[in-house]
Formats: sequence, structure tokens, C-alpha cells
Amino acid sequence: MNGWGNIRIVLMLSGVAAVSGCMNTAQLGDVARAPFSMFSGQDEVVQASAAAPQAALDANMQDGTQSAIIEGLLNRRTVLGEGAYQQVASSVLAANSRAAEADLRAAMLRSEAEATNWLPTLGPTISLTSLSDVVAQLVVEQVLFDNGRKKAERDYAQADVEVAAVALAENTNDRVMTALGLYLNAQAARAQARVNADAMERMDHFAYVMEERVKGGVSNRVDLQIVVQKRNQMQADMALDRENAATAMAELNAMAATPLDGVSGLSSVGQAGPGDRALTVMKAEAEAARAIAESIAARAGFLPQVTATGVAGNGGSSGGLNVGAAEGFGLGTGASLDALDAQRQAAAARVGQVQEDANRSLQALQSQLASLRRQEVQAAVLAEQADANYQVFAEQRRSGHRSVPDVVGVFETKVRTEREAVALRYEIARMELRIAARMGALVNGEQI
Repeated sequence: MNGWGNIRIVLMLSGVAAVSGCMNTAQLGDVARAPFSMFSGQDEVVQASAAAPQAALDANMQDGTQSAIIEGLLNRRTVLGEGAYQQVASSVLAANSRAAEADLRAAMLRSEAEATNWLPTLGPTISLTSLSDVVAQLVVEQVLFDNGRKKAERDYAQADVEVAAVALAENTNDRVMTALGLYLNAQAARAQARVNADAMERMDHFAYVMEERVKGGVSNRVDLQIVVQKRNQMQADMALDRENAATAMAELNAMAATPLDGVSGLSSVGQAGPGDRALTVMKAEAEAARAIAESIAARAGFLPQVTATGVAGNGGSSGGLNVGAAEGFGLGTGASLDALDAQRQAAAARVGQVQEDANRSLQALQSQLASLRRQEVQAAVLAEQADANYQVFAEQRRSGHRSVPDVVGVFETKVRTEREAVALRYEIARMELRIAARMGALVNGEQI
């Protein structure tokens, strides 16, 4: 009866632990399922959370220290000026599903679990010693010395949180950049369509003049067909621009919490803060810290560790010290240890490589931006020259020195240069935003 009594006690303890675990799981499940549940007032809760997204980042680590990486993310300020860009960014962030936040939450829970890995472990064991005797025991184990393995596991979990935090910042900035890219696509297409729309009245006039000249026998039908073809091409380009603008705005509205059809124009883009670094570099540093912690924990597994163990059960109680290694020794143990050292060196080297790549990428983007600004100035000059040429040809046509097809050709060149100048204006805006996105400066830290 004593054996079965101890078994019942162990089962009761196991049941209590299971119920406690189920309660914690249920609470976490409620949090995870809350946005999708069918409770009363769901729409109001979702709208409230969309209007004011809660910050997911917290620089406080489980061991009481401050994460420099997460603190750097929280201190970032957006470079987007007040106006259209801010309206687009705020709307798409309010509708953000924040899928990457789930990975961060999981990493934080793992870090919380590892924060107490230095405490003793307690668990029941049940073994069948014979067909008629069941032995139930309660085992308590405390690690006294492990060559830094438990600490390395805690460091790994904290570095994992930092990796997930930077990934969330990248995801948030990428979402805003995607939305602003769609917005610029729509604005550029609309601007080019306006250029063609302004030119259509003049093209219709040229087509009318040619039709009358053909009717009067002054011009041949081939010249009329050339003018009509150029007018139709201009109409087709305008229709395509409007379709592209409508498609881009439809995609943008699908990402946004509120319709953005009424938003127009460009906004200013500032410079990233002097202390801001590229998100790829910050992620590489967090991944390097995680890899180093992983190698330290793995190396400690090959070294002896000391644990104190206590056993209580129906067979009595006992205790003692155990000395051993988690990993066994073999012919390849030396190579395994060398590989772990090489892993740490490689992790540090990757940070330097990523830093170099980030600097090269930013310099390339800066050079492209300078080139686009130079092209914009040249395009403006070419557009002015094309307009001046058209005015000269139009005056010569009125005096009878130029034919209508000649004037239409010069007018077509004028319209094309104006469209190119308009497109460059939005390409410059896109490049400025790409540089800001690379630095992770499209979103304020508290909005991540």
C-alpha cells in the first residue's frame, strides 16, 4: 500500500503541474486568439488596436540588463516629414497584421523560460522493477558547476530576442516602404497622365487641321494618318497611366486601414540620426552574439559538470554528487572543439562583412540619388528646349514654312521630355525612401 500511496502522491503532483501548464497555455491561447474570436464588441477592439498599435519592443532583458540593440531600435525617429508620406505610413501601420511580432513574442517567452534555468529541476519517475512491484520516486537535481553552459543558454535566448526584434523592425520598415512605393507609382502615373491630358487638346486640333487639309486637297491622307496615329498613341499612353495609377492605389488601399485616394503630393525626407545603423548590421551583431553563445554552450557540454541529486520515493531517500559531461568523448572530440572555436571566429567575421556590404550598398544608393538629381536638372533643361523648339515650329507653321506633321513631331518630343522630367522627380523620391528604409528610419521606434 505504501508503494501505491507514493504513486498516488506523484500522480497528484503531476496532475497539479499539468493543470497549471494547461491554465498558462489557455491564457496564452486566449491572447493569441483574441483578434479572431467571436466575442461581442470584437470590431471595436480591433479598430482600437489598429488606431493605436502597441509597441512590441522592450529593452529590458530577463536578467535585468538593457539590450543595446533594442534600445537603439526604440530611440529611432522617422525621417518622413509631415504630409502625404506620414499619412500613408500611419494608415498601413494601423492595418499591419504584425506577423513578425509573433516570432518576437515566442523568443521573449523562450528567454523568460531560460532565465530560471539555474534553479533546481524537480520531476517524478516511475519504473517497473518486476511484474508486481512499481517504484515511484521524486528526483531533484541542481547543477553546481557546468563551465558556463547554463549562462550561455541564457545569453543565447536573449540574443534570440534581439534577432527577432531587429527582424520585426525590418518587417515594419519594409511594409512602409512597400506602401510608399505603391503610392509613388500611383502619383507618378497620375502626373504623366496629366502631361498627356494637357497635350490632347493640341493633338486634337492638329488632327482636325489635317482632316480639313485633306478634304481641301492640300495635304495627302498619309500625313493625316501619321498625325492621327501619334494622337492615338498619346491617348493610349494616358489610358495606361491611369490604369497603372488605379492598380497601385487599389493595392495601397488593400494595405491601409483607411482609404488613401485623397492623398497626393510629395513630402520631405530627412537624414537618419547620427547614431542610427543599418538594420542588416544590427541583425548580424545579434546573430553573432547568438552564435557565440551557442558555441560556448556546446563547448561546455564536452567539459565535466557537477550536479547534486536527491531522490525520494517508496524505496527511501538518497542524495549525492554527480560528475560527468553531457557529451561523450570520442576520436572526433578535438575536431569538434576546434569547430566550435571556428564558429565563434566566423560569427565575428560575418559582422564585419555585413558592415562592409551595408556601407557599399548605401554608397551605391547615394551615388544613384546624386545621378538622378543631375538627370532631373538635365531633363528640365531638355523640356524647356523642347518647348522652345515647338514654339518656333508652331510659329513657322502659322507663317506657312512648316507642315503640320513636322510640328506634331516636335510637339511629341516636347511631351516625351516633360513625361521623363516628371518620372525623374518621383524616382528621386523613391531613392530617398530606399536609403531611409535601409537605415530603418521610416518608422518611429515606439511604432515598431
